[in-house]
Parts: sequence; structure tokens; C-alpha cells
Amino acid sequence: MKIYVASSWRNTYYPHVVLGLREAGHDVYDFRNPPSGDEGFKWCNVGEDWLEWTPAQYRDMLQHPLSQRQFVNDIEAMRSCDACVLVLPCGRSAHTEAGWFAGCGKPVLAYIPEKVEPELMYKLFAGIAVTMDELTEMLAQHSK
Repeated sequence: MKIYVASSWRNTYYPHVVLGLREAGHDVYDFRNPPSGDEGFKWCNVGEDWLEWTPAQYRDMLQHPLSQRQFVNDIEAMRSCDACVLVLPCGRSAHTEAGWFAGCGKPVLAYIPEKVEPELMYKLFAGIAVTMDELTEMLAQHSK
């Protein structure tokens, strides 16, 4: 199964999840190591003052070549993947990606390895796993 792992650069579980899913035999897209061969997208590479941007500057920076390249990497991977694993805790982009998958009718599994604030709308997802064993079992059920 081709899996898109949506999470955050700050998420310490992310590398373990990518590795664990690969060891379980899945083809996993890793946004931290995209097919473009770079180190993955970070807003600080677009502009050192990225936290100070106005809404208009932010909108403009979405057209920056680095932003464009990573968007293409991610959206192409999303289109080619069978399912999404949302690894919490994470931010807005990961939730947007998971919502896109759910809207396309592709299964989304939330992996919640630590205490987080409850979210009612995760009921849209195909399942919620709290261990890697649960996650790999749920993915196995969806690959049948």
C-alpha cells in the first residue's frame, strides 16, 4: 500500500512511523526527504523573516519557487497514495492533507501516540491508532 504520512517537522514520532510502515512493507512518502532530493520544505528557507510576514506577504510567498516545488512534491504524492496516516501532534498543513484524503474517499488513520486535545471530527477518519501495532493492523485491513 502507498501511504502518505502527514505530520509536522516538530513531531518526534514521525521518523519512527515512516520506518515502521516501510518495515511493514508499505511504500511511504516522506515529506522530510522528498523526491526532489532536497532536505524538504521549511518556510525559513523561503525567508528568514517568515514569522513576521503579513498575510499578503504569506500569500505572495506561496508562489516562491521553493514553495511551488514542495507543493508539487506533496500533491503528486497525495494523488498517488492509497491512504493517509496523520501522526499527531501536528499542525494545519497535515490536517489539510488529511482532510483532502478524506474528501477523496481515501482512508485516513490518525496515529495518536500521546495525550492530545480530543477532536470530534476525527470520526471522519477510518480509524484511530494509539500504538504502531494497531496502526499496521488497521492498514492491513484497508489493503485487502
